[in-house]
Amino acid sequence: MGKTVVIDNLEKIGEKPAKGLSLRDRKLFIPRMTYIGARCLVAALSSIGIEAEVMPESDLESLEIGSRYTNGDECLPQRVTLGDIVKLASRPGFDPSRSAIFWATSTGPCRFGQYLCLMRNVLDQLGYEDLMVVSLSSSDGYQGAGEIARELMVVGWYGVMASDIVRKLLLRFRPYELEKGMTDEVYEKAIDRICEALAKKGLGIRERHFEVKRALLDCKRMFAEIPKDLSQDRLLIGVVGEIFCRLHRFSNQDLIRKIEEHGGEAWLAGVAEWILYTNVEQQNRLRQRGKRFSLEMAKAKIKDFIQKWQEHSLYSLFEEEFRGREDPEDVRILLEYARPYLPPEGSLGEMVLSVGGSIYLAKKGVDGIADISPFTCMNGIVSEAVYPAVMRDLGGIPIKMFYFDGKAMDLDRDVAIFMELAKTYRRKRKGVARNGL
Repeated sequence: MGKTVVIDNLEKIGEKPAKGLSLRDRKLFIPRMTYIGARCLVAALSSIGIEAEVMPESDLESLEIGSRYTNGDECLPQRVTLGDIVKLASRPGFDPSRSAIFWATSTGPCRFGQYLCLMRNVLDQLGYEDLMVVSLSSSDGYQGAGEIARELMVVGWYGVMASDIVRKLLLRFRPYELEKGMTDEVYEKAIDRICEALAKKGLGIRERHFEVKRALLDCKRMFAEIPKDLSQDRLLIGVVGEIFCRLHRFSNQDLIRKIEEHGGEAWLAGVAEWILYTNVEQQNRLRQRGKRFSLEMAKAKIKDFIQKWQEHSLYSLFEEEFRGREDPEDVRILLEYARPYLPPEGSLGEMVLSVGGSIYLAKKGVDGIADISPFTCMNGIVSEAVYPAVMRDLGGIPIKMFYFDGKAMDLDRDVAIFMELAKTYRRKRKGVARNGL
């Protein structure tokens, strides 16, 4: 069996890792669920002395390779990510004994929790037993990373927040640009600036906070200088769904750009939402284990409080840019919105976030909601089952499921029909304030 380290507490590896399990003498490869997120994680790891590299972008070859080692029941993200990893390991000059794959996993109801087992089996069958896989579990809010945990939790969280903010700036302004392609160019420069801040070594928490703030203010100025016309009449479309598929351009066939091409602006749920949700679930599990009043619970609550404070502090820099598009102050708001349809104590994972997020977005005044999910995804299927009731209770707002299985789709047709429904809904609710809850 190859080297797979599934870490679910701080001491699993320890400060002195077992022989062959240290990351210090390996290059860590980061999957690119999002380009900016992977770039930021590489910078964060660099700041604590870990050499890392973003994996190549997914493509049709990735999908073909992944399909070769699966039987057809697996969801699209599993096939794509498996293909990415096998493609990487097969490239000339790749040294498995000097490399490692960074992977997150989950103990929830989704098949995502089984990705790691299949990945390890395939790598071993292909002779890559020496390729180490470092996997973090959501059971403790992704805080277990052995020798790198404490530092990575701080700088990695700043990377998640900064990447969400810069992506939100991209989607806020790209539809309104007057010079096509300029916003994408600024986006690349903003990523470079954020990564520069994240990669700085030896910073304390306070210094890190202000360094990232300075970088974000620079990004704010970059986006402000883009020639744009915000008076354009565009439909505001909320985007929820399975986290990988909604954020991974190859998997969703660049659906966000299709929405923009058809006269829309996309409000896309970010990555921080999921991290903060795992914090809530970590506390719920501690209560179930009779640890309501324990040191573990105190640590979990303190971590959650600090992360939310840091997030609010950074987002406060963009009150004007994100006015009317403010994300919820607490993920528990989404869980409570979902409760009449999917009680969050029993409906775990992205289904409750998608349903609660759809209600939140509708109350914020979006004109339609797109749910992006892999075909056969349980979270998508359950969400789709309750969306008719949600739409009825919200006055008929259109919620469209976009399922993806790797096959080419006529997205232009589907998006055009959906956008017409969004226009009709907006006409019906004309005069309702867009940003009022």
